[in-house]
Amino acid sequence: MTALRVTALETRLLDIPLVRPHRFSVATMHTQGVLLIRLVTEDGIVGWGEGVVPGGPWWGGESVEGMAALIEHHLAPLVVGQDVLRPEALARRLEKLAAGAPFARAGVEMAVWDAAGRAQDVPVSQLLGGLHCDRLPVTWALGTEPAEIVVEEARRLLAEGRHRSFKLKMGTLPAAEDVARVCAVGAALDDAAPLAVDLNGAWDEYTARRWLPALADAGIHLAEQPLPAANLAGLARLCRQLNSVAVMADESLWTPADALRLATAHAVDILALKIGKSGGLSATRRIAAVAEAAGLNCYGGTTIETSLGTAASAQLFGALPAVRAGTELFGPLLLADDIAAEPVTYEAGKLLVTSGPGFGITIDEEKVAKYARR
Repeated sequence: MTALRVTALETRLLDIPLVRPHRFSVATMHTQGVLLIRLVTEDGIVGWGEGVVPGGPWWGGESVEGMAALIEHHLAPLVVGQDVLRPEALARRLEKLAAGAPFARAGVEMAVWDAAGRAQDVPVSQLLGGLHCDRLPVTWALGTEPAEIVVEEARRLLAEGRHRSFKLKMGTLPAAEDVARVCAVGAALDDAAPLAVDLNGAWDEYTARRWLPALADAGIHLAEQPLPAANLAGLARLCRQLNSVAVMADESLWTPADALRLATAHAVDILALKIGKSGGLSATRRIAAVAEAAGLNCYGGTTIETSLGTAASAQLFGALPAVRAGTELFGPLLLADDIAAEPVTYEAGKLLVTSGPGFGITIDEEKVAKYARR
């Protein structure tokens, strides 16, 4: 097979409810908007991708509605006629012609990779060099609710054996009150599971310097994005100050160039990878290569994907040796329903990497119709 051209690229907007509200520092999710992307090749192979953002445009500036318009009017005409068997080349073309829209580009590129795998009857992970790990540990994200609610949820998940580590969202309360809440959670769980916090850049440097040691004393082992994205120097100072808490970059890390800046500044200990924020599998793989060269670990993040996006992330993260700090690919567990005929599988706190052609996910057309935006 020398080439396989794209003949159509279509989108559909879906709204899928959550099993409970999911709160960030500045937004609360009750449903997840999903932009489903369907790519068709000249011989009838269908590849699927999805565009999702966590709770709307507050996080990265994109929305599923904006992605749909961008793809329909600009990206689809670029992709039609291109060869899906050259996904890396197509990804680079999209980077040059659609700057500043990584989530939209990622969804399109995802469909290209899925079609390439299906055309060759192999998992995408095999196209990426093969898996280093076929079961990925999954951390569950707890919201910003009061301590007693968070503790109840964590204890239930531990008792069910569904998760063995947790990340607590912070940033909606005054720092002292928020820290007291997290410390109460740590005391109640009493080292039953590793705990991390995610501030989504909510604190200034003084606040972080003041309160992160208290979180360390409460058993917190990792702080994700404690400072605003642009404050690399402040992150570096925090890294030098903290001995028992790892600092992880998320909002500070979008591109391979960002990864290089963070590494050379010694600003963080861990890099949070997300296919959506970095524009696709290809760019995310380049970020992981920078991390590995710099001796940094990577963490597989989520933007609350369905089983489709989760399987795509899992196949990539499982193929990257730098992903040694775990993942939080819990998206399908937070959604009240899925669009996959057979959703991804979790066992004892781990996600099993799919093994079918492409991303190994069959889309349930009835579910798509059920959740399609009218």
